[in-house]
Amino acid sequence: MTATNTVWQGAGRRIHMQEVGTRDGLQMEQAFVPTEDKIALVNALSNAGLSKIEVTSFTSPTAIPALRDAEIVMREVTRRPGTVYSALVPNVRGAERAIEARTDELNLVMSASETHNIANLRMTREQSFASLAQVVATAQAAKVAVNISLSCVFGCPMEGDVAPAEVLGWVQRFTDLGVRGVTLCDTTGMAYPTQVAQLTAAARARWPGVDFTLHFHNTRGMGLANVLAAIDAGADRFDASLGGLGGCPYAPGASGNVCSEEIVHALHLMGYDTGVDLGALVAAAQRLPALIGHDIPSQIAKAGPRLALHPVPADFEAIRTRALAR
Repeated sequence: MTATNTVWQGAGRRIHMQEVGTRDGLQMEQAFVPTEDKIALVNALSNAGLSKIEVTSFTSPTAIPALRDAEIVMREVTRRPGTVYSALVPNVRGAERAIEARTDELNLVMSASETHNIANLRMTREQSFASLAQVVATAQAAKVAVNISLSCVFGCPMEGDVAPAEVLGWVQRFTDLGVRGVTLCDTTGMAYPTQVAQLTAAARARWPGVDFTLHFHNTRGMGLANVLAAIDAGADRFDASLGGLGGCPYAPGASGNVCSEEIVHALHLMGYDTGVDLGALVAAAQRLPALIGHDIPSQIAKAGPRLALHPVPADFEAIRTRALAR
């Protein structure tokens, strides 16, 4: 595909950007971000125009102490019309807490890889499915939307390749329960563009009524390439993490999620409509180092957008004069 064709294809097409940094990113941090700062960060992301924000996780505070303030944060963020406020929930008790805190959507997680599911969730896949089926029923009774995130669909760091038929089989089982949101997760950055295009196209063709999200990590530097491959295959919903935060505790060396501001910056240059204010998003990312106590991977937060121009050298006129006198 030529650059000209890419720009033409992107012109006006809507891509929904879904922020996961306030959950997937902050849960990995050693520093506890104060509750009021979390709320302010979510509000800044709302104002930037994100389609969805995964605000927090209603897991045990013992398991994830960084997000022990989930109820307060979810209740006190300012809701922007048009933004979905989601949260990860691991079980029925977590679902009940999230629903009580007025969460718009429950995000449920299990792995397409048996080994990763046991290592990460301490359950077999069948045990996870049985547990999550109860969560789906709880959400449906409360008329709250459900999304299922399938981890390791593009490869498992312990098993290797995961068969597409295995992935699609799990999607089928959840859609049979009435789930209409599915995230295909590249949990440890093993995906590559042709693989992404093939699985995305297959899933969309088989379930045209399901909202598919793609969730990539940039572990091996292919995050943006995978996003573009998925778009070419028809995808229009993507998870990304502010500042490029995140990772996977069961994949040594796995770096963070694709960076929200980097993806938005690239898509805008190519003519896609994300509905996101890039300047506001970058400003939110630039808050992170002070909150988490270290630098962030984001190149856009450091270098600025492509046309963030710089002043000429102080002695530019003298240099120019000498050059013209030659």
